[in-house]
Amino acid sequence: MFAGHFAIGFAAKRAAPQVSLGTLFLAAQFIDLLWPTLLLLGVERVRIEPGATAMTPLDFVHYPVSHSLLAVSGWALVLALAHFALRRRRRDALVVGAMVVSHWFLDALVHRPDLPLYPGDGPLLGLGLWNSVPGTLLVELSLLAAGVWLYLGATRARDATGRWATRGLVAALLVIYLGNAFGPPPPSVEAIAWVGQAQWLLVAWAWWADAHREPWPPRSVSMNIASRNAGAG
Repeated sequence: MFAGHFAIGFAAKRAAPQVSLGTLFLAAQFIDLLWPTLLLLGVERVRIEPGATAMTPLDFVHYPVSHSLLAVSGWALVLALAHFALRRRRRDALVVGAMVVSHWFLDALVHRPDLPLYPGDGPLLGLGLWNSVPGTLLVELSLLAAGVWLYLGATRARDATGRWATRGLVAALLVIYLGNAFGPPPPSVEAIAWVGQAQWLLVAWAWWADAHREPWPPRSVSMNIASRNAGAG
């Protein structure tokens, strides 16, 4: 799963309009931002095995620190507490934590059974959607389209940068996703890890684009509409 995680980040802007899209991307993709560093350190392992699934040539051998459900829940708690300490907005912190956990469940949809519930020996889960290229494309691209639609409905560009940076971000995500889906296998595990680090650029891009947009409708308008509806009731 790649596009689907960023789709959830886009969609979450409607639930947490004061949280930067960059923060939402960071949370939704956090364990895949952590994983490349753990690969470089030798803490976790992956093999390049063309044909492992129809969609990806990667065999995820060992990744309990980044991708076990128990560890992901711990990372979610850390990020939620950190966000609350910085912003003091409980709802936003809960959304950030939920974004982190959402990653595991989306991965469970596409991975073959290789996702651990907890570090150590135990059951491995995965529904295996990656075994179907059409099915994976349909699910991920539909999620991305829905997420972008929700984001655009919840924000408005302040200027041309807000419009074009957002369009460029969506285009970049599509190009990267389709390149990963239909390009050649990566040359080495080290290459996977270093390219994975480049995802931080997408987080920065999202922060930049979102800084040139604003929640829509504005909070004051939303509150006035809610008050009028309450009065009419």
